[in-house]
Amino acid sequence: MLTVRRLATGLLLSALATVCHASELQAFTTDGCSRFPDRSRNGKPDWCHCCAAHDVAYWRGGSAEERLAADRELKACVQKASQDDGLAALMYVGVRAGGGPYYNTSYRWGYGWPFGRNYTPLSADEQVLAAQLEHQYRLVNPTLACPAQTVRDTDAKVP
Repeated sequence: MLTVRRLATGLLLSALATVCHASELQAFTTDGCSRFPDRSRNGKPDWCHCCAAHDVAYWRGGSAEERLAADRELKACVQKASQDDGLAALMYVGVRAGGGPYYNTSYRWGYGWPFGRNYTPLSADEQVLAAQLEHQYRLVNPTLACPAQTVRDTDAKVP
């Protein structure tokens, strides 16, 4: 009887934790390409829209496989936008090395959630919440345009 009671208590606490955890997702934000230049000064097309789309996936978080897919999509988008295989590869290596969920940064995998979530797939309730918050953001910014900013000095170093 004691084992059944412990199991029931554990299941109840787990369910409550999931419901409470789902409400902790912050509104979506993007900073463009985080600590990487958003664009080039030499007239090539910008790749910042690739970073903003990538930020949606990083904000939501989820499994390690979902992160890998998001990083591969970023690489493909940057390559298409810039026509620069080296730039795309560099960005891919950068997000693989520095975007993990174990770093307490504003651009980590799952940055919309409190630090410590790591590679946790979203529950059905969390997926609904994430979709609602993303929809609210896209009502104001339907194309996921990057934040307006001037080209930084560091941008001049990128081809």
